[in-house]
This record gives sequence, structure tokens and C-alpha cells, in this order.
Amino acid sequence: MSTADFLDWIAEITAERPSDSSLYIRAATHGSHGDKDYQRLEFLGDRVLGLVIADHLYHHFPKEPEGQLSQRLNALVSGPVCGAIARQIGVGDHILLGKQARDDGARQSIKVLGDVMESLIGAVYIDHGMDAARNFILRHWANRVSATVADIRHPKSALQEWAAANNRKVPEYELIDKSGPHHDLKFTVRLSVRNIGEVEATASAIQAAETEAAKKFLEKFT
Repeated sequence: MSTADFLDWIAEITAERPSDSSLYIRAATHGSHGDKDYQRLEFLGDRVLGLVIADHLYHHFPKEPEGQLSQRLNALVSGPVCGAIARQIGVGDHILLGKQARDDGARQSIKVLGDVMESLIGAVYIDHGMDAARNFILRHWANRVSATVADIRHPKSALQEWAAANNRKVPEYELIDKSGPHHDLKFTVRLSVRNIGEVEATASAIQAAETEAAKKFLEKFT
């Protein structure tokens, strides 16, 4: 794909014509492709994303206490959500990867996709400012903000509350396996509650694996 096609895609997903093309090229460059990769932009974009979503939740859910707002925020800015949104808008087709990373499937990696999504947010913020970054984020996150209304409890919190309410031992999480290439590690976690049962879950981050395990446990045992 040509640079012109890439910039046309950027304009489509951000609703802004890039004024500094190098920013967006860097935002889509994986470490396996060269020294000038997306990590610094990812760092910035992560913070911009958190602020924009927090501000949006604060104003749209005026009656909710801090704890519920935090649960919504944590769910909406998580790596898996960023990766899922990135996949929906075709980020994987535009990531610049080294050969080994391509062969290892980095283009389909939820972690890599999520990282690039955050780096693109950082690029929009630098190129066009906070209003443009906010519009970019809310354009692609809006449906998920509404979707979290049905159940705002984080699965780990919900499981903790269930255990306490039923006089059960505290849920225990154990990392039992780590595998895969460096850019796409997979973590497997075992969750157990004494005298009830156990489940296992695998994800691209330990926290995500724990969350998925909690969801599985709630579905299976409660």
C-alpha cells in the first residue's frame, strides 16, 4: 500500500487530514521494523484516551459514584478493547512489521493492535490537538460506552463480592503458563475458590487473563 493510500485511510478514520505524515507512519511502525517505532506515541495516546473517556463518563453519568465510574473507565481503556476497536477499523492492514513479526502473526495480535490504536490517538493529539483527539476517540468508542451500562461491575470485583456474600474464601489467581513470541506473549491463569472449583483462561496480558477467568468462573459456578 502506498503512503498516499495510508494517509487517505488515516483521514477516513480520524476525520482529519494529516498535516505531519511522519507522525502517523511512526504510529503504525512496530519495533521489529525499525528504531523509530510507536512506543512513545503509545505512551502519550494511552494518557489522552484515559482523560477523554474519564471526562466523557463524568459528564454522561452524573449520578454514579467514583467506584462505578472507575469500573467503566478501566473496562473501556483496556488493551483488549483498544485491540478490538483497532481490528474493526482495519489497523492490522497498515502496521509496518519486520519479517519475523509478520511470520509470528503480529498483524492479528490484539496486544499489537491495541498498542497501535493508542499510538494513533497520540499522533492525532500532536497533529491536531485535544478536540480532534477527543472526536477520534468518541467516534470509535461511543457504542461501547453505552454497552457498559448493562453491567458495570468488573468481573473480578463481581466475583469478590459473590465470594464475600456467600462466605467463601477469597478467589486465588495463579499464573501457570507464559508462551509465544515476545511481541505476542500469552498468559494462562488458573482461578480457584476453595471448595467450589477452578477455571483457566488465556490472554495477552495477565490482568486480562484474570478478568476472563473471573467471567468464566461466574458463568460456571454462580
